[in-house]
Amino acid sequence: MEALLHNFFNLAVYREVFPFLLRGLWTTIWLSLLVIPIGLATGLALALVATQSRHRWLRWTVAAYTDFFRAFPPLVLLILIYFGSPFLGLELPKLAAVAIGFMLNNSSYFAEVFRAGIESVPAGQMEAARSTGLSRAQALRHVIVPQASRNVLPDLVGNGIEVIKLTTIASVVALPELLRVARDAQSLLYNPSPIVLAALMYLALLWPMVRWLGRLEHRSRTVV
Repeated sequence: MEALLHNFFNLAVYREVFPFLLRGLWTTIWLSLLVIPIGLATGLALALVATQSRHRWLRWTVAAYTDFFRAFPPLVLLILIYFGSPFLGLELPKLAAVAIGFMLNNSSYFAEVFRAGIESVPAGQMEAARSTGLSRAQALRHVIVPQASRNVLPDLVGNGIEVIKLTTIASVVALPELLRVARDAQSLLYNPSPIVLAALMYLALLWPMVRWLGRLEHRSRTVV
């Protein structure tokens, strides 16, 4: 038991590394605040093309895009973007590489969620909106998309939680997010306690969101 406490729950190590992990946590938070809106916006745009475009080739292109990037491992994708771009004559900053990788991966998931939400709105809603004088774009903006977003809000929140957890892969390009800082501290101190503390900080960050997701899911089941 003493060895377990020393190696995984060492309070002295916790006190020493906490300020550094706190900076890593802040990086994780602002990185999430950057990549989640990008994924949401791109996913919504893809969903609108998939559900509203009259061109079959566009719909097929979106379907191929979403299938490919949902199946492609995000860690491998990030490695290819960051370490492969110099061979194409591009020197991408770490943050840009991470943003592009997350955009390609997350937008494919958000696109499917938004597509399901848009298709869940009865067709009569569009007809009713158009009958009031709204253009098709205005009807989508003010009537269809808000309803669709409410219908799939639990799925959007769930995907957002997964994105926050996925930010740990940014450590592969040495971006100093929480896991990267914890691993560096572990290698310096020869003690895995920083990893445990990082896990506890992730738990503190995500637990309220998980509880909120649970309430949203309960509410959606009650409404149904």
